[in-house]
Parts: sequence; structure tokens; C-alpha cells
Amino acid sequence: MVIKVGINGFGRIGRIFLRHAVNRPDIQISAVKDPFIEPKYAEYMLKYDPNHRVFDGTTSVENFDQVVNVKKISETGAEYIVQCTSIFTTTENASAHLKGYAKETIISAPSADVNIYVMGVNEKTYDGKQPAVISAASCTTTCLAPLATVINDRFGIVEGIMTTIHSYTATQKTVDGRSPKDWRFGRTAAQNIIPTSTVAAEAVGKDIPELVEKLTGMSNTSSAEPLYIDVRIAALYIATYSTPSPYGFGRQLDRPGSLLYAS
Repeated sequence: MVIKVGINGFGRIGRIFLRHAVNRPDIQISAVKDPFIEPKYAEYMLKYDPNHRVFDGTTSVENFDQVVNVKKISETGAEYIVQCTSIFTTTENASAHLKGYAKETIISAPSADVNIYVMGVNEKTYDGKQPAVISAASCTTTCLAPLATVINDRFGIVEGIMTTIHSYTATQKTVDGRSPKDWRFGRTAAQNIIPTSTVAAEAVGKDIPELVEKLTGMSNTSSAEPLYIDVRIAALYIATYSTPSPYGFGRQLDRPGSLLYAS
């Protein structure tokens, strides 16, 4: 069964999603909407990526110039909308896509009022009967939640603090410049470790209810890719290097979708 998918927002996440999706026989990209990018430029950005190199799939998405920048993505026949703008992150504004053919909107960012699902953590609780707007969390939450789940299952978490070494973003600068609201963000991204706040740790509580208000963290931007985390946990039970692990040592954890390994 082939499903039709529309992408709203063709920045970093939107392009990476399309790179993977076009090679999936069960997914058809029916629309890409980004009012700030012309179709030819969108195709160029898709094909050449400084981190993922030249796209090894087909860049000649059928009728690419017709697919990109449709006026109303909800009227293109797309059954699922992947919301990659980082702007429409609430039930109210993400639901605008559901006025046409779309059955569901998946937000590629955390949300204050939308159910969040993380692979390897709580994706099995999704049965298709939930509200038509869901969230696939953020990069940091996707990184932290599986790790927190494993530690909490085995040792229990009293509290924890996380530091994200986050990739720099499109809003940061390539050279030092003006940034009235936050002076640190006026510094060139590639040459500075720039601390900032993040709600990603708190968002884990939406995936794992027993960890609500137990995790917090901060973010430092200093790399092009990838993102990684350092987390310090106060455990409920004593944990040492000799503590037996129910998962074994160096074996992949029995959580489909999770790339975590016990150590």
C-alpha cells in the first residue's frame, strides 16, 4: 500500500525526510511547500548536502516543479503531512492541513499540547485512534528518551541533568554579528560553544510519564552534525560497573527502533 505524503517546510529536516522517503516504495511524495524556496533551488539543495553529500537517490522527483510550492498542501491528495517548519507546533495551527484530504499531521518538533512519540520508547502506544495531530519529538528528545527509558527501567531515576552538544541551526551566524536578544547568538556558530536553554529534557516526561519534572538540561551549539548528549543521573538504586544488567553487556537492547547499547 502506497501512502501519499506532503512536506510542509523544506529546510534541514524536510530535505532529509525527502531523501529517505523517495527511496521507500510505500511512500509517494505528493507535495512540498516552502514559500521561501523556488522549485529549482529546492531540487539543488536536495541534491547537494554538505553533510550527507550528493543525494544517491533520484532527484528528479516526478514533476518536481509542480510538486514544490503548491498553494494549498491540504488539497494535493496528501494523506499525511509532515510538518517541518518548526512554527506550526500546536494542535490548532497544525490542524489547518486537515481541512482537505489529509488524515494526519506529524510535527517534527516537540509540542505543548500534542502527543509525542519516540521510537524505542512509546511508539507501540500509537494505534491510529489518537488525535489527527501527533509529534515525532525533537532531535534531542529522540536522543535522550531511549537512554532515559533504559536507565529508568533498570535503576530508577530520581533526577537528572543533560547537556546537548547540538548542531548549529539556520538562525545562527557564520560570522560575528548583531543579536540584540541574546548576545551569545551573535557569535559565529562554527567557532564558538554557545550555551542556550532547551525544553527537550522536560519533553521526555510526555513520553515517559514517571519522569515528569525529573529531567532538565541545557544546549551547546558547536557542530554541523551530529547531535549528541551527556547526561548525569541520580539513580534510585545503586548502579556500579559490576551491577548485572538484564540486557547483558554490549548487546543491542530489546527495543525495536532504538540504537542504544548497554554498557
